[in-house]
Amino acid sequence: MRSLLISLLISTLCFAGEMKLGQPLTLDKPMSISQVMAKADKLSGKTVQVKGKVTEVCQNAGCWMALVEPGTQSTLRIKVNDGEIVFTNACVGKMAVAEGQLVKMELTKEQAIAMAKHEAEEQKRKFDPASVKGPTVMYQIRGTGAVVSE
Repeated sequence: MRSLLISLLISTLCFAGEMKLGQPLTLDKPMSISQVMAKADKLSGKTVQVKGKVTEVCQNAGCWMALVEPGTQSTLRIKVNDGEIVFTNACVGKMAVAEGQLVKMELTKEQAIAMAKHEAEEQKRKFDPASVKGPTVMYQIRGTGAVVSE
């Protein structure tokens, strides 16, 4: 019941112009997602701030949101521990500035399949294990704070 009330409150706030989630942002200016990805190895382990349009959120716990850089195909996931911040469907389509540590994840083929399968189940999408071709490296931000706005 408590999580439902929190989720409803966050959904309401997300429609109210600007919503600050988690800890206050500490960096002065966001980088574009493509700038971060171009220097991902150098930035891995460091605090970064990015700006993008929210395209998707975790449907189970609201523990992640996907950002896309407008006008590009550059995307980046902002992941938080369950309950620290809750990203709701009300935020999809809005702009967000998010901050946290850039994390490099090196996945075996089996890990990549398991992760993709879990995400597909979570988002209620079909999944074909053959779509995962092999081991992969991915980056995401371990989020500490975000500002979502119109």
